[in-house]
Amino acid sequence: MEKLFKLKANGTTVRTEILAGLTTFMTMAYIIALNPNLLTNFAVGTPLWNGVFLATCIASAIGTICMAFFANKPFVMAPGMGLNSFFAVVVANIAVINECEYESAFQAALVIILVEGIVFLILTLLKVREKIVEAIPLGVRYGIAPAIGLMLMNIGLGSNVGIYAEGNGYTSPFYVLRDFFGAMTPSVIKGHMGAEYSTMVLTVATMFIGLFVIILLAKKGVKAAVLVGMLVASVIYWAGSFIFLHVNPFASLEGASFLPPFRDMAETTLFKFDFADFFNIGWFTAISLIITFCMIDMFDTIGTLVGTASRAGMTDKDGNMPNMKEALLSDAVGTVAGACCGTSTVTTFVESASGV
Repeated sequence: MEKLFKLKANGTTVRTEILAGLTTFMTMAYIIALNPNLLTNFAVGTPLWNGVFLATCIASAIGTICMAFFANKPFVMAPGMGLNSFFAVVVANIAVINECEYESAFQAALVIILVEGIVFLILTLLKVREKIVEAIPLGVRYGIAPAIGLMLMNIGLGSNVGIYAEGNGYTSPFYVLRDFFGAMTPSVIKGHMGAEYSTMVLTVATMFIGLFVIILLAKKGVKAAVLVGMLVASVIYWAGSFIFLHVNPFASLEGASFLPPFRDMAETTLFKFDFADFFNIGWFTAISLIITFCMIDMFDTIGTLVGTASRAGMTDKDGNMPNMKEALLSDAVGTVAGACCGTSTVTTFVESASGV
C-alpha cells in the first residue's frame, strides 16, 4: 500500500484509507439502484434495468480504479446524479422522434456518452481541461467546497428525506422539512398522509439521531464519524420498523437474486450503440446534445475535483491540485467505460468528499 499510494507522503494510513473507502461506498451505494431506476423509468426487473444495474457497478469500478492507480487520488467515480435524469429525458425524446422502443432509443443515446468521453480524452491529452481549471480564480476554487456542502445539505434535508404515502395516492413523496415540519399542527399532516404518518415520524427520528451522532463524533475527531452515524441510523430504523410499525424492513430481500445479470447486460447495453437511430435525430440536435453533455460534465467534474481537493488539503498554495491531468483523464476513461457498459456519464462523484 505504501509503495503503490505513498501513504506517508500524503499524510495518511492504511486504516484511514480503509475507513474512508467504506464510508464513501456507503454514502454512494444508493446509486447502484437509483441509477437504473432513473434511466429505465423504474422498470425494475426488466432486462434493460438489470443491464444498467450491472453497467453502473462495472463502469464505476473501472473509473475509480483508474483514479486510484493512475492519478493516486481518493476520489470515486459513478454515474452523475442529474446527468442521468437528463439522459433519461433525452432517451424519451429520441424514442418520440424516431418512433421507436425505449430500449432502442437508449442505445442511440449511449452514442452521445461515447462521443462525450472521446472528446474529453482528447481535450485532456491536449491539456485543455487542465488549462480551464487553472483559469478559475483562486477565490472561486476555495468557494467550491462550502458550496458543495451547502448543496448536499439542501439535497439531504430539503428534498431527499421523505416517504411516499396514501395521502396523495403514492404519486409523490411527503418531505420532512416541507410537509412534516411545514404543517401547522401534527394532526394536519397526519390527516393528509394517512397510515404512513408513523413511518414519517420514524424517518424524522432516524434522520436527526443519525445526524447528531455524525456531528458529535466528528467534533470529537472520530474519523469514522459518518460511517458510525449511518450504522446507528440504520439500526434505529430497523428496530423501529419491527417494534413500532410491525413490519419487516428486510422483506424486499426475499426472493432476490444475488447473481450478476451478465446476460441481460450483454443483450441490452454492453457495446450496444445504435448509430442509425442516433443519426436519425438530425445533425443539429445530435451536436447540441453532445455539447450540452460535455459542458455539464466538464464543470461538474472540475467543481468536484477542485472542491474536494481543497477541502482535503490536496492543493498547493496557488490552489492547484497535483496530478490534475491524470485525474481528468481517469474521469474521461470512466465516461467511455460507462458508455461501453451501458450507463449515462460516469464522473467524479461529490460524495467522495465524505470519504476524504
